[in-house]
Formats: sequence, C-alpha cells, structure tokens
Amino acid sequence: MQVIVARAKLVEGFRSIIDNDRGHSIIVDLPKERGGTNTGATALELAIMALAGCITTVYSLIAKKMRAEIEDLNVIVKAERPDGEATITKVEIEVKVKSRAPREMLSKMLNLTLKNCPVGALFEKAGVKIEAIMKVEG
Repeated sequence: MQVIVARAKLVEGFRSIIDNDRGHSIIVDLPKERGGTNTGATALELAIMALAGCITTVYSLIAKKMRAEIEDLNVIVKAERPDGEATITKVEIEVKVKSRAPREMLSKMLNLTLKNCPVGALFEKAGVKIEAIMKVEG
C-alpha cells in the first residue's frame, strides 16, 4: 500500500504552504476579492490543475509504452461550479497533441489515459461529469 503525505501550514490570512514528503511545496491562497492576497491558486483550482497534470503525465507514460513519439502535448481543463453548489460538477478536458502517430493510436492513448489517471478517478467517484476531446496537430 502506498501512503501519500501532505502537510499544510497556515502562514497568514488565507495563505498556506503545503508540502509533501519529497521536498516539494506550493502556496494556496484566496483571490483578493475573497479576502486573500492572491499569492497562490485556491485549493479547488489546485485540484483542477492536478487533473490537467495527471492527464499529461499518464498520456506521456502510455505514449512511451506504445512507442509513440509526442512532439507537443497540451491539456486544458475547464471546470464548472454552478451557483449555489459547494464544488464543481463538470469538467471539460481538451487534449491537444502533436504527433506523427496515427490518430487512431492517439485516441486509444487518450482513452487509456482517462481510465488510468488517478486524479480523474477521484473526480469520477465524486460524481463530476467528465467530457474529453482530442485535437491532433501536425
């Protein structure tokens, strides 16, 4: 079993420093209009950013296993949080990939990525609707 540890330390106002056991740290804060100092992403934004990062990482791992050369990979995640809701209810994922690999292979890699992304699995288990599209460049 893997145990992942994170620690958060409130610094001032709504700003916290969060770190893991591998020596990495980030700052979370609220925007000025919500009383923060805007020195970092909000925790919810960080979760959405984690989804985008997870997709690029898993897609790259799958591409390496399938011996598909990726020239460029960009992921844009747009999350919807309806008024009155405590959290997001839907995410739209746009994957832009530049590769000479066949489109069919790139689509298969995206499907495998969506099945194997652990952050995406958290979103799904939380009931967030996930829609993904892929745009192949060059």
